[in-house]
Amino acid sequence: MKQDTLEGKAKTKNGVKRLCFSIICILLEVIFIIAIVTRLNEYAEIINLFTRILSGILVLGLYASNKTSSMKMPWVILILIFPIMGVGLYLLIGLNGGTHKMRERYAEIDSKLLPMLPDSQECLSRIKETIPKAGNIASYIQRNSQYPIYQNTDIVYFDEAVKGLEAQLKDLEKAQKFIFMEYHAIEDAEAWHKIQDVLEERVKAGVEVRVFYDDMGSIGFINTDFVKKMEAIGIHCRVFNPFMPGLNLFLNNRDHRKITVIDGKVGFTGGYNLANEYFNYTHPYGQWKDTGIRLEGDAVQSLTVTFLEMWNAVSDKDANDSDFSKYLFHYDYTAQQTGFVQPYADSPMDNEQVGEEVYISMINKAEKYCWFMTPYLIITDEMTHALCLAAKRGVDVRIITPGIPDKKFIYNITRSFYHGLVKHGVRVYEWTPGFCHAKMSVADDCMATCGTINLDYRSLYHHFENGCFMADCQAVVEIKNDLIRTMGECRDVTDQYQTGRSAHLRLGQLFMRLFAGLL
Repeated sequence: MKQDTLEGKAKTKNGVKRLCFSIICILLEVIFIIAIVTRLNEYAEIINLFTRILSGILVLGLYASNKTSSMKMPWVILILIFPIMGVGLYLLIGLNGGTHKMRERYAEIDSKLLPMLPDSQECLSRIKETIPKAGNIASYIQRNSQYPIYQNTDIVYFDEAVKGLEAQLKDLEKAQKFIFMEYHAIEDAEAWHKIQDVLEERVKAGVEVRVFYDDMGSIGFINTDFVKKMEAIGIHCRVFNPFMPGLNLFLNNRDHRKITVIDGKVGFTGGYNLANEYFNYTHPYGQWKDTGIRLEGDAVQSLTVTFLEMWNAVSDKDANDSDFSKYLFHYDYTAQQTGFVQPYADSPMDNEQVGEEVYISMINKAEKYCWFMTPYLIITDEMTHALCLAAKRGVDVRIITPGIPDKKFIYNITRSFYHGLVKHGVRVYEWTPGFCHAKMSVADDCMATCGTINLDYRSLYHHFENGCFMADCQAVVEIKNDLIRTMGECRDVTDQYQTGRSAHLRLGQLFMRLFAGLL
């Protein structure tokens, strides 16, 4: 029996009303733009000419941009065929990366925070000597995102989100100084209430608690007074990018990160949000598959920096931290594990797609196998080429996607990518028990990732994301074994998508693929 969810009937009426109102505002704004320009065209040919010129300028600008062709071409086609609607939609939702003011704010915060992370040249040299291909990827991450690689960190892998939640609750109870929590979605329900009870108790004990969530991600899950309720019990709470429609707003970029930091010593991240369905308290789409990791040791510093970046850059109206050193400090810890771990963040505020480049690098470096699990598969031509080329080299390339979709339209687009992959040797599996929301990759028994980054355009290009690159550690083996177990519960759809697609299906998929990058 299906339960209420964000995609179905939301439990919080106020949140649903707010979402509906926002959608109506967007539609009205688009209609308004189209109506004005269309009516003007009836009376003035000069306006029509202006519209065509503006369309041409936008198309030329898109063509000259550094964006992948998979993202440029849908906009180019839409603007050329429907210039009025195309221009209006592009100005409304096509612009990416926020305003100039927002970019400056992130750059200013990063210039203070990132230099506070430790120098890891010795550790980087060791991984290059131990596992050269993993060392090259670690070097890329450090050079382009400025997040260092660490040892002296113990990693625990959770093959179910509920195991991560239980471990989180135990560690939260031990907090002495501060607790940072940043999540795309928080649902004011059973799972969150367990966490909130612990947070309230820790606040009374003098622990500083901060909670940060994405407004769009949580719209169906919480009331608008959630922040006031948290502040009333002593929990500092901020919202990322409140969803207010309008031209040139920071509308297209959401905070998709999932991070918990406790005293700068213990950190959690992974694919799960703090909502009931992620822990199988409810079952809207059959079973829910999600994963996460627990870090203890030096690498937690990077998660702390990632949280502080968002907390301090989200708005210029809030009172921000003036002293980061009280949250970024060295403490004596001796890890039992000797592997390498590198938490990193990806941001649409720069022109570097770190999440995608890490995935592509792992594919390119793989010699034996490279496996993925993702809830959505809407990828660029560059990643498609990398996956297919690896398979043609003889690498065992596999992708696990859901067997039960949470969004049917997106699911159809995901399936539209199957044929182009499997005909070159990539194997595709659908997890029959339900919806797999985990975002993981593993290659050659030596390197893996776990985090928030889906194999889709939104994660790779529009959202604030975070991941964790791991090498030469037990967690890599555990992720591989989990994927093997999961594939045992999947249907192998590789042969099904080799041939036999009808002309009608091919046409429908072609149309969906054309606009996949706009979603």
